[in-house]
Amino acid sequence: MRYRRAMMILASADGNRVPVIAQLVAADEDTAREVLHRFNEIGLACLDPQWAGGRPRLLSPDQEDLVVATATTRPTKLDQPFTRWSIRKLAAYLRTTAGGAIRIGREALRCLLARRSITFQRTKTWKESTDPDRDAKLDRVEHVIDNFPDRTFAFDEFGPLGKRPNRVGEGPVLGDFEGESTAGADQPCGDAEDV
Repeated sequence: MRYRRAMMILASADGNRVPVIAQLVAADEDTAREVLHRFNEIGLACLDPQWAGGRPRLLSPDQEDLVVATATTRPTKLDQPFTRWSIRKLAAYLRTTAGGAIRIGREALRCLLARRSITFQRTKTWKESTDPDRDAKLDRVEHVIDNFPDRTFAFDEFGPLGKRPNRVGEGPVLGDFEGESTAGADQPCGDAEDV
């Protein structure tokens, strides 16, 4: 790029006209004229054009921070009737937010959140807790996550195992009887009154 622009300037200095210069460097005549006019305006600085790539940013850094803060807040704390954000729901909420309407497309929102290491996963099934202290407990978990990043939480995705009968010889018997079961034994140990 720089070499071609320099050749255009040197060819013009030798007295060549624009069509000859364009043919010499295999460029369009308008490009050659643009380089020569730019050279006349700013000199050799025209060899390194200051192009800005792409569309100008539509969100300010403060608005991006607001988007991230909203995405990491539970929707119920923002008086929304659902428990988890989706990209579609978050984009719709941001259009009407009190902090100023933020218009952002779903793909741009997904890319912004990915840059900030925030991902959404589709909720498979969800059961709402009946625990009256649920919000206080979730706040404690969020406090630990925010203030102690080296801590790890393990949550059981499946919940407690229900009473499921297994055929004898297919592995351990889990939850069939009150009491313990022995893996590999044909008969479970314990009280069998609830069978």
